[in-house]
Amino acid sequence: MNNLNSPLQQINRWDVELCVFCNKQSRFLSVRRVFRSASRLGDGVFWYTLMVALLLSYQMAAVPAVVHMLAVGLLSTVIYKLIKGKTLRPRPYNVYPAIVCVGKALDQFSFPSGHTMHAVSFSIVVLAYFPALFWLVVPFATLVALSRPILGLHYPSDVIAGAALGAALAFGSLAL
Repeated sequence: MNNLNSPLQQINRWDVELCVFCNKQSRFLSVRRVFRSASRLGDGVFWYTLMVALLLSYQMAAVPAVVHMLAVGLLSTVIYKLIKGKTLRPRPYNVYPAIVCVGKALDQFSFPSGHTMHAVSFSIVVLAYFPALFWLVVPFATLVALSRPILGLHYPSDVIAGAALGAALAFGSLAL
């Protein structure tokens, strides 16, 4: 079998092609603004604001959810930093000239998407305690995940891995 046609090569080619397609959407100013905002809020601003809002609205009843979110957030950070430090996958804009970075990278490596990992894990934890917030957290987490390849910061596979890790972490923590 020719190496260029191996399943892994094909998956990588699709990953890059999808990343280029997503990133081209950022050429539209309105798209770029929406996803830059989602990315910036996904740095933690949205989640910390939500935690404070829950505490103000529900007082002591929100404490278990907020503590759970903080614990999952801390563990997510440790896990994604360990993985990034082992895989050392360069960001797509550093490898492919067709991909333009129009966002702010928090570090130099791509795999997995920490923004997506946190967005998914926080969303799952919040929804376990406050299912009525589905309308707020699911669309926001989706915007955060989409922002990563649109802004040229991550490959789609980084986002999928971040989502899978975030979901596994959140569901694992809820099972405890």
